[in-house]
Amino acid sequence: MDKQQHFAMASNDPDLSDPPGDPQPGDLIEIFRPAYQHWALYLGDGYIINLTPVDESQAAAMSSVKSVFSRKAVVRMQLLKEVVGSDSYRVNNKYDHNHTPLPVSEIIERAQVLIDQEVSYDLLGSNCEHFVTLLRYGEGVSEQATRAIGAISLVTAAASAFSVLGLINTRSRNRPF
Repeated sequence: MDKQQHFAMASNDPDLSDPPGDPQPGDLIEIFRPAYQHWALYLGDGYIINLTPVDESQAAAMSSVKSVFSRKAVVRMQLLKEVVGSDSYRVNNKYDHNHTPLPVSEIIERAQVLIDQEVSYDLLGSNCEHFVTLLRYGEGVSEQATRAIGAISLVTAAASAFSVLGLINTRSRNRPF
């Protein structure tokens, strides 16, 4: 299966109708997993750098949902095609419009220093998207985390509102007048 056919499996999102293109060193790679997006940074010659759970094999690394709940990760250099597997991907330098990428040589140098290092991992504060954007821009950014934090905040606010309403309701029923 060629890259264009492979990419066509990605999703029905109209923004994803373009093929992934040939990644260039320093590009952000968005990999579409069944329940989430995994992020990697393209190094060149078919290799990427990405975060994998400490206790998983390199081959299975980020394909399982377990990876999302890990607290530690290992920085690995792997072949893009092996990490993508049967999923699809695209080059997605989506933050370039409001973040200036570092020079490619600096991005690659920073990435290479981290290979095989163990790092902290947190779905909301230090995830794979934060990791690769930190390498590309010098600042970690993650829309996935921002959306998740927003959803958690909304649920928390709703739960608080229902608790307060329940308390008010209970008090008004207990009034003697």
